[in-house]
Amino acid sequence: MKGNNFKHAYLTIGLLLSVIVIGTIGYSLLGYTPSEAIYQTIITIATVGFEEVHQLDNRGMWFTSILVVVSIGIFFYAVTSFTRYIVEGVFMNTYKDTKVKRKIEKISDHVVICGYGRNGKQAAIELSQHKVKVVIIEQNPEIIQVLRNASGMLYVEGDAADEEVLKQSHLESAQAMITTLPEDADNLFVVLSAKELNPDIKIISRASLDNSDVKLKRAGATNVIMPDKIGGQRMAKLVAQPDVVEFIELMLLQSIDSVVLEEISCHNLSSCFAGKSISELDSRNTSGANVIGLKREDKSYMINPVSETTLTSSDKLFALGTRSQIDQLIKTITSDGTGT
Repeated sequence: MKGNNFKHAYLTIGLLLSVIVIGTIGYSLLGYTPSEAIYQTIITIATVGFEEVHQLDNRGMWFTSILVVVSIGIFFYAVTSFTRYIVEGVFMNTYKDTKVKRKIEKISDHVVICGYGRNGKQAAIELSQHKVKVVIIEQNPEIIQVLRNASGMLYVEGDAADEEVLKQSHLESAQAMITTLPEDADNLFVVLSAKELNPDIKIISRASLDNSDVKLKRAGATNVIMPDKIGGQRMAKLVAQPDVVEFIELMLLQSIDSVVLEEISCHNLSSCFAGKSISELDSRNTSGANVIGLKREDKSYMINPVSETTLTSSDKLFALGTRSQIDQLIKTITSDGTGT
């Protein structure tokens, strides 16, 4: 869409300049000076009715007549195009797109979301609430216009399956990518392209078909989400264990200023806690937060780990508490207070 607008503008300007050049050359051959030739060409094209610079002879009248016939349509076409360019907001859209592009060129450690449908939009909202920078790739012109009008949204217009479009999102410096395109084949192609541009990037992909999740993981997706399957499981859980489901959702969807479930890396584990047990950490008394899970280096999980479980710098803790309690726990277990 944007490319077509630029081509349209370039064509209009090119036609106008061509007519002016032809008119200037023609009047110069009729004995006009360069300044007089340009002036005579412009007043002829614009049909403003000003008096000619010199009295036209027979050749001049024929040339002027032909120039008027050729140029009048081009001139009014240019005026109409320029008016449309302003009235329909093409100029403002181009300005906003350029401004957003400059911001994206400077961004890093962001998340690229491919597709701004229901899943993509919800992911963007959730990440924004956690102060994570987001760049959205979308090819639907109507959705792009919505993003333009939204304050602070960073976007790239185009097909996410196009490698050049992925590059425009500054994918090389992104921490993760979420692809929510409706077709599994498109998501697969996006995953493959993204892994080529950034081999270390974390990729979360949407899938619809049962066998697509395996293919997407082989292509490089870190995790694959199947909305239909999750929806069915949730419906069944709401029948069998309604209170448990609602409790977990309440915990996960709480405001980040309230109780949160946080992932804490032990990479900077203080030497006084290295090799020690969770009970020696005494997180509940020192910070008020509760350690409810653990992830080992081999990517295995321990839910509600026993107090005798020992900690290593390669572990990740899952803690439940308020924001201030979580921050206090991070300061307690790390040597520099920067657990990430």
